[in-house]
Amino acid sequence: MNWINNYVRPRINSIFSRREVPENLWSKCSKCGTMLFHRELSENLNVCTQCNHHMGISPRERFGGLFDGGVFVEVKVPAPINDPLYFRDQKKYPERLKAAQKTTGESEAMLVAEGDIGRTPIVAAAQDFSFMGGSMGMYVGNAIIAAAERAIQLKRPLILFSAAGGARMQEGILSLMQMPRSTVAIQMLKEAGLPYIVVLTHPTTGGVTASYAMLGDIHIAEPNALICFAGPRVIEQTIREKLPEGFQRAEYLLDHGMLDMVVPRLKMRDELVKIVRLLLGLSPAVMGDLPSPDTQNQDSEHTTSSSPE
Repeated sequence: MNWINNYVRPRINSIFSRREVPENLWSKCSKCGTMLFHRELSENLNVCTQCNHHMGISPRERFGGLFDGGVFVEVKVPAPINDPLYFRDQKKYPERLKAAQKTTGESEAMLVAEGDIGRTPIVAAAQDFSFMGGSMGMYVGNAIIAAAERAIQLKRPLILFSAAGGARMQEGILSLMQMPRSTVAIQMLKEAGLPYIVVLTHPTTGGVTASYAMLGDIHIAEPNALICFAGPRVIEQTIREKLPEGFQRAEYLLDHGMLDMVVPRLKMRDELVKIVRLLLGLSPAVMGDLPSPDTQNQDSEHTTSSSPE
């Protein structure tokens, strides 16, 4: 046995032929199982190109596809008291927060930003379900109030993207108090005569559904999003009956009058531009990069050219 040819040489070749391959090049669709190239999936706003399944998307990625040119400015949100109840289960609450911050790269479960969509100024807020299930705590309450106050200050409509498992149990009653706080903030918007549009994404449940997620002037949902207070499994166990097919899904709620429309993520921006401009009493947006035509000048030119000499 020639140990140089059989062992040493293959070992050297394997060392020098190694290539560092990133682990996140591919993602697997949780519905159809298709392996999707991460760049293609990102360009498609995390919607499966094979089965159209809407996967989770972070607020920053969502805002990148929402605002003109992906440009937006974050709105500062007041930081709440850290661990007010000194809560601990298997881990301390601050440890869970740090773990979520490390995983998501965000400080909390909601991002507030301002910018233009279709050259129409708005304020937007979006929940991050990957941050402790998008749970509604004091920070989320502060974020909604900050978004509403900023919208009133700038006289802009507010668009909110909800995604939450409900209230944050680590903050107890302080978390539930965000329901009336957010309700008051939305009422401030209505008194100022500003549109409030809610986009319900998968999943929107619990106290979020029972408060600001269902107080919009217009309610839109992404396809097949679960929208409910108590989940279907809890309801089935309570009433001991089998629920209808698609119960509490966006299409079911649309058929039963709880939603105004169900819009795919790739068409959401254009639909929001139309709705915002309609509610503000503005003319339809001009598609493309050309400026809006000056109708008054056009009318005067037409009148001049058609007048008799």
